[in-house]
Amino acid sequence: MRVGFIGAGSIGGTLARHLARLGNQVSIANSRGPESLAALADEIGATPVSVVDAVKAGEIVVISVPTKAVANLPRGLFANVPSRVVIDTGNYHPELRDGRIDAIDQGMLDSQWVEQQIGCPVVKAFNNIFAKSLLEKGVPGGTTGRIALSVMGDSLEAKATVLRLVDDLGFDPVDGGDLDASWRQQTGSPAYCRDLDAVALRRALFEADRRRIADYRAGEEARIRRYIATQTARG
Repeated sequence: MRVGFIGAGSIGGTLARHLARLGNQVSIANSRGPESLAALADEIGATPVSVVDAVKAGEIVVISVPTKAVANLPRGLFANVPSRVVIDTGNYHPELRDGRIDAIDQGMLDSQWVEQQIGCPVVKAFNNIFAKSLLEKGVPGGTTGRIALSVMGDSLEAKATVLRLVDDLGFDPVDGGDLDASWRQQTGSPAYCRDLDAVALRRALFEADRRRIADYRAGEEARIRRYIATQTARG
């Protein structure tokens, strides 16, 4: 497949690395321009391009940037291209990174806000696994204890494409429902970054409480702060 990446950080860069290794045609882009990605592209076998060209080049487009940066993408980025499967891997971190986004704070789901900004449907995936696990823990299908990843989206066809991609990458695909269910795998939820197998992941998605979205997010941000403080203290 042809896959274009907007953002090549920890998650985006890891996905690009794996997909290039599997023989896909991978294009990577960021806000700093193709030159800033030349070394990474050469290392993993991808092509550095502009954001506009990443969208034009990909049958699948992966948006893997901080939530606040989505609003700064070129207007009409997806307006004049054929239909694309667009994956949103992002997580909203208001205190640590993104600043406050009123619509999300008032109840809009992260990926629904992303859809609104880009004017294009998205599939929510790869936001609830740490980059290290994504890099190192993919295994063949049928392996006992294989980590599962949930996928949410309104288009059955687009979601099916992403579910196959999850399997190709070495993880058990779990259909988590439509995009309105994506809060179940948002930051800090029971299904967030716990490296669960398929049975445990489905249970965690079911056990999530929509009334606790803000609490889940705040708890995860507090955990990240503690981790940063510990790493800083260790030098």
